[in-house]
Amino acid sequence: MGEVRRQIADACARAGRSADTVTLVAVSKTNPAEAVIQGIAAGLTDFGENRPEEAVEKIAQVSAGLGATQGGGGLPRWHMIGHVQSRKARLLVGRFALVHSIDSLRLADKLARLCQEQEARQDVLLEMNVSGEESKSGFAATGWANSRTVRESLWSDIRSILTLSGVVVRGLMTMAPIVEDMEQARPVFADLFCLREALQTEFPLADWYELSMGMTDDFQVAIAEGATLVRIGRAIFGPRQTG
Repeated sequence: MGEVRRQIADACARAGRSADTVTLVAVSKTNPAEAVIQGIAAGLTDFGENRPEEAVEKIAQVSAGLGATQGGGGLPRWHMIGHVQSRKARLLVGRFALVHSIDSLRLADKLARLCQEQEARQDVLLEMNVSGEESKSGFAATGWANSRTVRESLWSDIRSILTLSGVVVRGLMTMAPIVEDMEQARPVFADLFCLREALQTEFPLADWYELSMGMTDDFQVAIAEGATLVRIGRAIFGPRQTG
């Protein structure tokens, strides 16, 4: 973990940024609660999960392992970073500091209604598919800068989401393609940054501060392009646990 923090600090220095402007989200998906507790002891504060059911169980186990109640002092901040089906949105309310993966108006609306029922508020990021990969989730944002059709559709969905009570938009998220050279991911990150700037102009009353982009293989380039949240798993926990 120390090496990851050093690389984050170095990337921030090269970009002329303070390391405090980047939050390290340790991607704990598939790792046991014990690994999270060890990470907390080592100084990690933010953890990312991919599947709601797995996350709910792990959050409870970590809470019990720390000897604290849910929401009590000393507990980590949890992030939902994976795709969420609308029917599982109920598992998000009250458990996550930030949901990175709101990828449709339907999901945003469902989560907002659940939050209203529980008199809760949920901070979220809007996931943008700027790379155009069919395997990626997210709002269709490929070519947004040059396509009026794409932009109008995207703007319409975002305008609707910003009217929802219960969910609070804090910025954007994207997944870059898996590439051999991290520099190949730079255009994707740069595009998300430009999209964020355009949205700040179009919807100035909303909070667009956060940019969740960059993983183990490309987070240094993501930081150079403005990332405020980097999602790093393998470099912290080792290869993904399976079985």
